[in-house]
Amino acid sequence: MTDIKQLSSEVVYQNKWLTVREDKIARPSGAQGIYGVVEKPDFAIIIPVIDDQLVLVEQYRYPLDCYSLELPQGACESQPNIYPEQLARQELQEETGYIAEHIQHIGKQALAVGFCDQWYNIYLATGLQQKERSLDPEEEGLQVRHVAISEFETLLASGKIIDATTTNAYCLAKFKGLI
Repeated sequence: MTDIKQLSSEVVYQNKWLTVREDKIARPSGAQGIYGVVEKPDFAIIIPVIDDQLVLVEQYRYPLDCYSLELPQGACESQPNIYPEQLARQELQEETGYIAEHIQHIGKQALAVGFCDQWYNIYLATGLQQKERSLDPEEEGLQVRHVAISEFETLLASGKIIDATTTNAYCLAKFKGLI
């Protein structure tokens, strides 16, 4: 598949959420170099729809020092090989308190192909029933927002939705005629 050869690999940082490694490589020309790779478990992103509204979450994003309005999403670091639909259902309830009667897989995309090995599965969730949320400590302050689809599209077009994964997931569902 590729002519790039890995000569060596060293983990330079690791915590419970990610591993950063530095690989020494040889290119097809023979030139050597390094490649930094972030390893993270795959995650799920869910598009919860109630009538003509999306169920979104708003949370503070420390790296950007701002609040971000997003579709519910997440990984399960303690179970990196969890079945993607199970992960989607788990994240939906954890972040929003909703349980989906119907969940449809829309697609799978790579998060950041230039430096990260993480993939995400996109799901459309309908037939929602409200239960209780079970937020992780890292999600302190996360708020649930119901936003009309037309308003969401205005926010998206104006650049007020800044999460690329939210944008990608919604646009894929829209392009497929599911929203």
